[in-house]
Amino acid sequence: MDLLIFQKINGLAGKAVCLDGLGIFFAEYFGYALVFILFLFLLKDCKKYWQLTAKALAAAIFARIIVELVRFVWEKPRPFLENNVNLLVSHEASGSFPSGHASFFFALGTVVFLHNKKLGILFLTSSFLIGISRIFVGVHWPSDILVGAILGVLSGWIINRFFSKIKLL
Repeated sequence: MDLLIFQKINGLAGKAVCLDGLGIFFAEYFGYALVFILFLFLLKDCKKYWQLTAKALAAAIFARIIVELVRFVWEKPRPFLENNVNLLVSHEASGSFPSGHASFFFALGTVVFLHNKKLGILFLTSSFLIGISRIFVGVHWPSDILVGAILGVLSGWIINRFFSKIKLL
């Protein structure tokens, strides 16, 4: 199933320069815009948004730590190492499961969603686009993205609950 879904999504790569450009942009660069938006909120009103930003970044870092722990015990090669794929970006031959990008941005999106539903939907939709684009450009399996997203959402929820209970933020 993983291979079939991967082939359907990655099979669209290399057919249209515009679509390839969008895929590369979302896979490699769009995440920076999401982090930048968080910092714009800090510049707008530091007192109002510092808790949101701190929680979001803590959740994203927590998610990345979990990803690295999973990768330490479960080695899964990237799709371009095992198959003939349309690889649109260069990437090291590291483990792919779960997706660090998906976990990081879904953690951010979850915390933002718990703070502000409308903005959170924008962040979560953006996280989804980043995840799909990582499959499109050939560096992740769909299961990598799915598990990364689940870890990110759980990390965001856990960090939000943790900081709400101890009243540090």
